[in-house]
Order: sequence, then C-alpha cells, then structure tokens
Amino acid sequence: MGGIGETPVMSALEPTPATLVPICRMTLQLKPPVFVGAGPAGNRLVIEVEGGVVEGERLAGEIVGPGADWLVVGADGTGTVDVRLLVQTGDGASVFVQYLGRMDTNRGFGAPVSIAPRFETGDERYSWLNTVQGVGKGATDGNTIVYDIYELA
Repeated sequence: MGGIGETPVMSALEPTPATLVPICRMTLQLKPPVFVGAGPAGNRLVIEVEGGVVEGERLAGEIVGPGADWLVVGADGTGTVDVRLLVQTGDGASVFVQYLGRMDTNRGFGAPVSIAPRFETGDERYSWLNTVQGVGKGATDGNTIVYDIYELA
C-alpha cells in the first residue's frame, strides 16, 4: 500500500459477483410477545416461535422444540432480530438455524425484515448447509412471519 499522496496498489484479487440460490420458504407461527422492557440496548421483547413449516426443494420440514426471537428495538425504531430455532426435516435430520437481522418497526406490520441465517447440522445429507451463508427477506403481521431464504453463492 502506498503512503499519503501515493496511488494505492490494487490487489489482483477480485470478489466474484454474488448470486442468490433458493433454499426454502420458512413460515413461523408466533406467540404473543413478552415485553422485557428498556435495557442498555433498547426495548427487549421475547417472541416465542409456536411452530412452523419449511418448504423448499433443498430444505423442507417442520419447526420443532423451543425457538424464539430476542428482539431489541432501539430508540430510533430499528429492530434487531436475534432468532434461534430447530428444523426437523421430513427425512429425519435436525438442522439448527440462527439468524440476526434488521427491521424498521416504525413502518409497522408488513415492513420488510432482512435476515442473515446460518445453519448447523451433523447429518451428512445436509452437511452442505454448514458452509452456507444465507440471506432472507420476510414480512410479518404480528402472528405469522414468512421468509424466503437464499444461499449467498
């Protein structure tokens, strides 16, 4: 790299263009939120996932076990999504899903929710998910949230 006033040295490395490969559509049924209240990061709500389905050619199954969003809403209305849940595939694999994301709570229900899911599994049939960085876009009416999730390839 050059010093101040010098032309920077360009790297021969160039990122490849990003493409989105569909993984699934995830529909979650939500319980009413539990308001924790104002804390150092903002107002915290815990929204349990009551159940749901995952539909797609590459990943399909049901949401099982405990799952929840530990949502924090900042003073400006920015919601920081923090979700962990478990997918049980139709063929018996367990896939842990964790995602962070953002939403503008000032826009109310129907506002887009952007997420970046990661997956973990010990099942060899789905081990490809362990290396995937997902991206997704969703919307909620307060009782249900629907996401379309893609592999960032």
